Amino acid sequence: MSKKLGTLLLIVIVLLLAIVGYRYIHFRTAHAVSDAAFIRSDRLSTLAFKVGGKVVEMTKETNAPVRKGELLARIDAVDFLTARDELRHKLRALSQKVEAAKLKRARLEKVLSIRSEISGNDVDSLRQSILATTLKISAAKTRLAKLEKDTARFANLLAKRLIEREKYENVKTERDALRQNVEAMEKGLQAERENLKKAQNALKLSKTNEKEIEELAKSIAAMEEQKNALRAAIEDVTHKIGYTELYAPFDGIVAKKFFDAPKVVRKGSPVYAVTDPKALYCEVLLSEKKMHGVHPGNAAEITVDAIGDKSFKGRVESIAPTSASTFSLVPRDIASGEFTKLDQRFVVRIKLEETDPRMRAGMGASVAIARSREAGESLVTGH
Repeated sequence: MSKKLGTLLLIVIVLLLAIVGYRYIHFRTAHAVSDAAFIRSDRLSTLAFKVGGKVVEMTKETNAPVRKGELLARIDAVDFLTARDELRHKLRALSQKVEAAKLKRARLEKVLSIRSEISGNDVDSLRQSILATTLKISAAKTRLAKLEKDTARFANLLAKRLIEREKYENVKTERDALRQNVEAMEKGLQAERENLKKAQNALKLSKTNEKEIEELAKSIAAMEEQKNALRAAIEDVTHKIGYTELYAPFDGIVAKKFFDAPKVVRKGSPVYAVTDPKALYCEVLLSEKKMHGVHPGNAAEITVDAIGDKSFKGRVESIAPTSASTFSLVPRDIASGEFTKLDQRFVVRIKLEETDPRMRAGMGASVAIARSREAGESLVTGH
């Protein structure tokens, strides 16, 4: 009786082992199973200041919740504010110099216009007057030459008592008067020529003022460029002032606080690491030997090591087009002919259909991906 019972018990144990073995083999055949899986986050940001300085305020501690746009840390901006005030003062002073130069240029242009017009008119008028006076003097000298001859002739006639003295005196008087008139006209002509020189000098001075106006225009243009450079510098400092405050980029949790305030930091030094516990996915390093039948869209079951009492549903979202070792910093050298075939692994991304408050980025997991039954499907594209 005991032998029959023992035999029966042995048969039951063998059957149970066979059933378990069958289910295990069937499960492994129908699923790609891997323990090289990890929980990752699409939103894990290391925050840093875009400027260096002394951090005087930090509002959050590690594991503290944050809201998008909430102030996390602040750098003392006094140096940037002082620099901006100095630049603004320089800009105001330079603007005043530009306005003064523009007023001076406008005044010179107005004076130049008036002077040029007056000087030009004076030069033209004097040239015409000189020409007219020259013609008058020439005509008068011709008349004077005739009167000189008439006076000499009348003097001879008077000496011979052929004419009356009155007639001689009249010719002589006319000659003397014309001679004085010619002398006066020549003095006037000389004065007009002097005035012409003065008018021409005034016209030249106007040309000099034109050069001064040109120099002023160049100076104004240079100062305008300096003003633009100062405005750009002010804008740059204003941006830097804005960079002295660090805000949360999204709702989440502080994963790490890198230091305590006060502390002098450089530009780009990490201050906080913030993660979104809702933006999680599973990353699997799947052996190439297990890739058959694995395509985007396949269902997956994930067991997180730290949450052993619950499994999570998911779907394959994408499969890396290259193996994980393709971009290794130390690639294998097979040029010598020595080659050992190694099992390559591909990164498979699984979208989680549900999460758990206990789930954290970086946790290890085990994954079972249901294989597709269609033959000949592409491992990469799923077509």
